[in-house]
Amino acid sequence: MDTLLFFKGLVLGFSIAAPVGPIGVLCIRRTLAEGRLHGLISGLGAATADGFYGLVAGFGLTMLSGLLVEQQKWLALLGGLYLLYLGIKTLRAKPGEQAASNGSSTLWGAYFSTLVLTLTNPVTILSFVAIFAGLGMVAGSYMAAASLVAGVFLGSAAWWLTLSGGISLLRNRVTPQTLVWINRVAGAVLLVYGVIALISVLLAN
Repeated sequence: MDTLLFFKGLVLGFSIAAPVGPIGVLCIRRTLAEGRLHGLISGLGAATADGFYGLVAGFGLTMLSGLLVEQQKWLALLGGLYLLYLGIKTLRAKPGEQAASNGSSTLWGAYFSTLVLTLTNPVTILSFVAIFAGLGMVAGSYMAAASLVAGVFLGSAAWWLTLSGGISLLRNRVTPQTLVWINRVAGAVLLVYGVIALISVLLAN
């Protein structure tokens, strides 16, 4: 393993995941409503997508990256519609219904929802390619590329672990009425992100 590239990837993965966007809103809301595990699993879905894009950039898979960028309008459309769905679902959710189940199906749903949302933003790969090149992080071998990708994934995962762990400390202080307002705010934010995504698709035509 290339230790230097691994730590560079670690810092990069953490830094890319840290800005709070729709995935961050989902992670925070799920942590408060359903517990730290659901929030963490949601974050790991995003970390997996970050790792995938890091893999594409790190291994120089130009054909795949080009295909993703070419289809970015359709992916953005799907992502925007899914954000609208999640926003409406969150707005309509009632605190008594949110303890749902801790079964694997719920956790898998939390994981795949954020995985899909993050993958529907293929422009992210352009950021990875630019940052990798700008910081001299272009891997020279498969082992070096693997070290880089592992660092990106673990760095992103570390952010989601930090976020879900910190937010979970507040969970016992959240009353049902507070959770209603959290749902309203989170739902509204997701709807706004969804609308922005759809507008970007329309403007791109």
